[in-house]
Amino acid sequence: MEGRVLHLSCPSNPGSSIHLHYVAHLTAAWISFLRRAKFLTQDQINEFKECFSLYDRHRKGKIEAQQLITVMRCLGSNPTPSEVQRHLLSHNIDRAGELDFSTFLSIMHRQLQQEAPEEEILEAMKMADKEQRGFILVSELRAKLTGIGEKLTDKEVDELLQEAGVGADGRIHCEQFAKAVTRNSAKR
Repeated sequence: MEGRVLHLSCPSNPGSSIHLHYVAHLTAAWISFLRRAKFLTQDQINEFKECFSLYDRHRKGKIEAQQLITVMRCLGSNPTPSEVQRHLLSHNIDRAGELDFSTFLSIMHRQLQQEAPEEEILEAMKMADKEQRGFILVSELRAKLTGIGEKLTDKEVDELLQEAGVGADGRIHCEQFAKAVTRNSAKR
């Protein structure tokens, strides 16, 4: 098959670009891969690729689904068998199937998000902090928690704010809040 070179520039870093050799039918997979890759560091991707390659016994760019839990644990993740099964089902892969590196990256990304709630909470807080002041007002957080996504009751928000220790100035400092909430939920 004839391959081409794809040149992608990075909008957040003018002058830099990624050069990929690809075959036309793989374009969608690479675009999906790149979307996930932006959430992982290059060091993580390299480490994941190295470990994935060790379990790619037939050197065809795939690992057996039944080895997924082992590969994930080799990389320091700690999924339960039911979490691994959910990951596989979300990609329509049964226990006797195989998964490619792009799918593996997607699974690892999702697993890392599950295992790092503090980072996820902090990221959400920073998105709410449009002026990038490092804090948001209690009223802003309350409005978001009771009105968007998985809505909390006012009582649940009050309990959360009490656990997190809101400042007397009515400000919730993003980093302190994320640490307090995850520390308190881990104690339960």
